[in-house]
Amino acid sequence: MRRHTTALLALLTLSALSMALTPSGPALAAPRLGECPTGALCLWERAGFSGARHLYELSDTDIESCIPLRAGVSAQSLANRTGRPVTTYQSTECQETGEYETYPGSGTWSPQSPYRVRAFKIWES
Repeated sequence: MRRHTTALLALLTLSALSMALTPSGPALAAPRLGECPTGALCLWERAGFSGARHLYELSDTDIESCIPLRAGVSAQSLANRTGRPVTTYQSTECQETGEYETYPGSGTWSPQSPYRVRAFKIWES
């Protein structure tokens, strides 16, 4: 992995700490995650899981192929519930000369991508 999803880890750590510090429940409201079904990759046009959602399922997505988003569409937040690693790319051709990041398939929510996602690859494992 070229980058780590540090923002998400910090958010989850803060949420866990707030629950540990208050016996009656979390001191801060937990962040609202976007709706994304099991087995899917969900991309939202804006940060914080807002704006139009684009859903990709394993059954209709080529594994290990570059999947560009439609012309004029990009994403700023995502949820990977495919069960497989997913790499998002700033480039529409999945070129590694631009920014890219791999998200584990174990159920990863990222409320803010460090760049506009324009393409992705779902990996075999």
